[in-house]
Amino acid sequence: MQVRVQEAVFDPGTELAGFATGRRDIGAVVSFTGVVRDTSGDLRHMLIEHYPGMTERAIGKIVDEAVARWSLAGALVIHRFGTLPPGAPIMMVATAAAHRAEAFAAADFLMDYLKSRAPFWKKEVTLSDAAWVAAKDADEDALNRW
Repeated sequence: MQVRVQEAVFDPGTELAGFATGRRDIGAVVSFTGVVRDTSGDLRHMLIEHYPGMTERAIGKIVDEAVARWSLAGALVIHRFGTLPPGAPIMMVATAAAHRAEAFAAADFLMDYLKSRAPFWKKEVTLSDAAWVAAKDADEDALNRW
């Protein structure tokens, strides 16, 4: 199980290949990569802040929960911080399990957690303004189903 909170860009394909290479004990690998989306049409960048140490521990605890709940053979969470331009990868989740249902459920659970509860603060900086991204009721509803 691996949790990385980093400023540096990552290549999702390379990460996924490294995650699953040589594994003979799994029947399913599920991955999701989130990218910076420009919904306003004038996004300059997204600024993501966090508290080092605290963030990794919080994500690590939820990864441990997912591993135990779905008997995962592997889990990877990468989340970036800093200044990210539109189209840049923000985060990645990968899960490995004996069967696809467990891998999909665990990845979905981890995504819902990261979206709603992981200790990151996001600010969208546009050509004319800057605003912190507020939590969405739909994200909380998604997390509550677990």
